[in-house]
Amino acid sequence: MIRPKGMMELETFKKVISQVSKVTRLVTFHLMGEPLVHPELRQFLDLCEHETLKVFFVTNGVLIKDPSVLLHPAIQQVSFSLHSYPDNFPGKDPIPYLNRIFEFTERAFEERPTLFINYRLWNLNSKRATAESNEFFFQAIEKRFQVTIPRNWDYQFKKNLVLKNYLSLHFDTEFTWPEPHLPMLGESGTCYGLRSHFGVLMDGTVVPCCLDKEGNIPLGNLTQEPLEAILSSPRAKAMVHGFRNRHLLEELCKRCQYIERF
Repeated sequence: MIRPKGMMELETFKKVISQVSKVTRLVTFHLMGEPLVHPELRQFLDLCEHETLKVFFVTNGVLIKDPSVLLHPAIQQVSFSLHSYPDNFPGKDPIPYLNRIFEFTERAFEERPTLFINYRLWNLNSKRATAESNEFFFQAIEKRFQVTIPRNWDYQFKKNLVLKNYLSLHFDTEFTWPEPHLPMLGESGTCYGLRSHFGVLMDGTVVPCCLDKEGNIPLGNLTQEPLEAILSSPRAKAMVHGFRNRHLLEELCKRCQYIERF
C-alpha cells in the first residue's frame, strides 16, 4: 500500500454519509483495510442507521472480538473472506478462526435470521489455493452446519451456493489489484465504476471504483466540495461515457483485470 495508512475520522464520515445518502441506500465499509479494527465502528453504523442506509460488511473475520457489532441493525449482509486466511497465516491451524465465524453465524441465525452471510472463497484460479485447502473449509462447514457441498459445483455458471437459512458459500476467481506500473491489458472495455458504485477513501477523496485503493484517479474530495459536483465533473462524465462506449480513458483502467470480465 502506497497511500499513507490511517482511518477515516468520525467527523469526516459524518460529512461523507450525509452526502452519499442522497444518491444510494447501500454502503460497503471496505475499500482496502479491515473495518473491524476501527475504534468508532459502532458509531459509524449508528450514523448509517440514522440515514436509513444498509451496510454490506466485508471482513476477513480474524478480529472478531465483539460479534454483536456485526448484528447491528444497519448491517444487511456480512461477508467473510475465508480465502485470505491461508495466505495471511500459512501453516497455522484455521479451526479456532473458523469456530469464531461459525459461532457468529449460529448467533445470527437466532438473533438476525434474515441477515445474509457469505463465506467467500475467491481463490479459484490462485496458485496458492489447492483443492486440499478448500476441501478443508468444505468439510468444516459441512460438519458444523450439517449440510452437503457439491464438489462439482459450476462456479462459473452460478457463484453463489445457498447452504442453510441465509448462509451462502460464494465462489470467485482471484484478482490482481490494478497498479499504474502493471502491463496494459487493453484500451477497450467497460466497467461498473461510477455507474453502480464509487469509492471514498479515508480522507474523503472520491474515486471511481472499489479497486482504486491508492487514489490514482481522484475525482474530488467530499470534505471540500459537494458529491453532486464531483460526480458531474468533466473527468467523471468522460469516464462514464467511455465505459458506455467500451473505451477506456484512464491508465489505471487499462491495467485492470475487471475489463476482461464484462
